Amino acid sequence: MKKGIHPDYHSINVVCSCGNKFETRSTYTKETLNVAVCSECHPFYTGKAKFIDAAGRVDKFNKRYKLKK
Repeated sequence: MKKGIHPDYHSINVVCSCGNKFETRSTYTKETLNVAVCSECHPFYTGKAKFIDAAGRVDKFNKRYKLKK
C-alpha cells in the first residue's frame, strides 16, 4: 500500500436527532456526525415498521403464482 494517500481513520461521535449518542470509527473529517435516524429510533429496528399492502398486491401475487402455505 502506498503511504500518505489514505484518509485518516479515527474515532468520531455520532449524535442522532432522537438523542442517542455513540462512538464509532470513520474517515469523516469532523469530530461529530449528526444523523436523522439511528438503530434506536428507526422503525425497522424498533419493530414498529408498518408494511402497507397497496391495492392488494400481495394477494394478487399469491393468486397469480398460487403459493402453497
